[in-house]
Amino acid sequence: MNSTLPTMDPYRHHVVVCTGSYCSADRRGRALYSQLAGLLQREDMLFGPDRVKRSEVPCLGVCEGGPIVVVYPEGVWYSGVTPALLERIVVEHLRDGRVIEASVFHRLQS
Repeated sequence: MNSTLPTMDPYRHHVVVCTGSYCSADRRGRALYSQLAGLLQREDMLFGPDRVKRSEVPCLGVCEGGPIVVVYPEGVWYSGVTPALLERIVVEHLRDGRVIEASVFHRLQS
């Protein structure tokens, strides 16, 4: 058995995109997930200590109002995410630190 523990490079945010068909029947989350990589590269957020990790999941348990995108560590949940809104999330929220309040439908309680 390998006793070496995995390591994780530092990162500033983790973005989770729902790519399943429950909250968005046409699975628009898949295109958003692909777009996210390009936006993060454009904004120089793929590497280094301020990098943004991205993950896709088949379901976040909301089942309506999608595509859904979640930003951690803040625990901010966005609904109805379009390509234009995703770009705003990357630039305004991830890069500049301003949550797009009009598109938030849920926040984790601290």
